[in-house]
Formats: sequence, structure tokens, C-alpha cells
Amino acid sequence: MSEHEQPISMRFRIYRYDPESGAAPAMQDYVVDDLLPSMMLRDALLRIKAQDETLSFRHSCGEGVCGSDGVNINGRNGLACITPLKDLHQPVEVRPLPGMPVIRDLVVDMSRFFHHYRSVKPWLIVHDPMPEIELAQTPAEREKLDGLYECILCACCTTSCPSFWWNPDRFRGPAALLQAYRFLADNRDQATEERLNDLDGPYRLFRCHTIMNCADVCPKGLNPTAAIHNIKKLMAEQST
Repeated sequence: MSEHEQPISMRFRIYRYDPESGAAPAMQDYVVDDLLPSMMLRDALLRIKAQDETLSFRHSCGEGVCGSDGVNINGRNGLACITPLKDLHQPVEVRPLPGMPVIRDLVVDMSRFFHHYRSVKPWLIVHDPMPEIELAQTPAEREKLDGLYECILCACCTTSCPSFWWNPDRFRGPAALLQAYRFLADNRDQATEERLNDLDGPYRLFRCHTIMNCADVCPKGLNPTAAIHNIKKLMAEQST
């Protein structure tokens, strides 16, 4: 603790819902004492969990790497583990990621999200015989992947997208489309035509209306909107 940092009390309003109980969703208030402004929201949630062991939420690494603790914080998606308490107005309202089925409290069902991710075939497809050592890239070719491969699949971007809320079964969503472009941009991949054909149609790609919510909330500072724009450009080039 910094010598200038004083413990504080904070008020929280947490979304509570247990489908098995039959009760309707509700917001529950908590007060947590002896917090430090430099602590993260995840620390406060763990303190609340110590008060009320029935509270359910996901968390793991605590370092903004695993992406498991994505939640909606005062109306904006983010990772609890890298959201400082000092930046939050009270009462801090914490809800599950929007547009996803709630399993319990802050835990959402990620099945649909990962279905869309898998659907873009997020791996290299190479039709030529594989070399014995490696698929080489020049530094310039490798640089084209910067800003694409760093996604941690937290779903903050996809669940902040109105097009995903309205078309959750058909629109691939920002995270999946970012990964689609990550392999379209990779010079080692040999499935460009196949990948673009898989994204063709009115819903899988073209539901994006460029409102930039995805780029605004990404905890890694990535820009799925730009990746989607680049896919559209490739698709236009293919059709000419």
C-alpha cells in the first residue's frame, strides 16, 4: 500500500440471478470496507464473495490475459481484473455481459460466442506440402498480424455490439471476424477464397454498421471494426 493511499468504503450493486430458484433477476447492494483506490474491481468482487458465498462470477489470472472476468461495469464492458476502483463512480453497478444467456449471476453462457469463433476456422490452412522446418515469414509479413493475434476472447467487444444482440445466431461478431481477418492477412494461409465464401451473405459479415463499440471496449486496444472493413475490401476485390 502506498503511504499516501487511504482505505475507503465503496458501494456496489450486483446483478443476481439463479434460474434454478425460479426468482426473477434482481440487483443486490453491497458495501465493502477497507478497499484501496489502486485495487481492481476483481479484488472487490472477491471481497463481496467472502461476504456472500452465493455470488457467482468467473475469474482466473487477474492480469488481463485470460479474458475470463469480462462483465458490464457501470454500463460499459470490461475486465474486472484491470478496472481500477478509483475510476468507478458509486454505486458501482456490475452486470453480466449483455446479449448472452445468463447461467448464474455474472456468469454467462459463452457457447454461441465460441461457435462463431470456431466457424471462421481460426487456424492456418495450407494446401501445399508442409516444409520440414517452418513456414517462414519476413518481418514485414509478420508485422501485418500485429493488432490481430492479441485477442484474448473475453467477448467484451462482441457483447457490446448491437448487431450481435439483434442477430446472435447469424452475425459472427467482432471477435470472430477479427480472427477471420487475422488468417486472411497471413501470407502463409492458402484458403482466402474459402474463408471469404464462408463469410458471404447478408448476416455473417455485413451486419456490422461501423459504430465502433467493439474497438471502444477492447481491453487490448484492438480494432475489430478495421479488420471487418478489410475483409469487406478483400471480398469486393474477389468479386471484380
